[in-house]
Amino acid sequence: MKGSEIGWTKGEELSDDQIPFMVAAAHELKAPLALIRQLSLSLEEGLEGAENQRQMLRQILLTSERGLRLTSDLTRTVRLEDSLFELEPVNARQLCEDVAHELSPLYKACGRELQVVAGKRQLLAVANRDLLRRILVNFSDNALHYADARTPVLIQSAGYQEGQKIRLGVRDYGPAVSSDIWRRLKRNLGASPQAMQNRPASSGLGLYISGQFAEVMHGSIGATRHRDGATFYVDLLASQQMKLL
Repeated sequence: MKGSEIGWTKGEELSDDQIPFMVAAAHELKAPLALIRQLSLSLEEGLEGAENQRQMLRQILLTSERGLRLTSDLTRTVRLEDSLFELEPVNARQLCEDVAHELSPLYKACGRELQVVAGKRQLLAVANRDLLRRILVNFSDNALHYADARTPVLIQSAGYQEGQKIRLGVRDYGPAVSSDIWRRLKRNLGASPQAMQNRPASSGLGLYISGQFAEVMHGSIGATRHRDGATFYVDLLASQQMKLL
């Protein structure tokens, strides 16, 4: 099924009717902190067996790492205008595989699977490797909450516009986004964090941050709506390095 696409870059200043940045950050941090608290209380009661305790400790570690990634992104966003981010040719497939390897333990702990879908052709994107990695991690973190347990989340990379651009995206098979919500998303996303009604665990902060990071790399982020989920992606210029060889 052909999806319905939207695209955006960094928008205007936050307006009065948009979700304040700090409220969105608090919303995103609340879920991992609540889970860590719940697991810690269960461990404190000492009613679980040794194997369950090990699993709980592992989940606490993975969840805390997710919260730390968000706080790191928030700090980085504030400093974007004052920092220099070197752009270089980045192997798209290799980066997708690195992100999948990094997040696989978290996905496994949540009963989900993360897979890489990429062609054999080597694609090089002009990017800052760390910022691009953070964008894919944000997309994957978001997809984790909505993925169908029976279907893996896919990290994808492909070239388009006759090889002039590279698209890296994360495809989830979760709840469909209704037409009215999608139109609102198209109008506002990129200008501020915003929640989606059928995806209540997300404030949209990760997508907003990803838009900021993409702009620094002269790229943009966007989304494709599917009947059974969504794909969030980042578009970047393709490196001409391979063409000169």
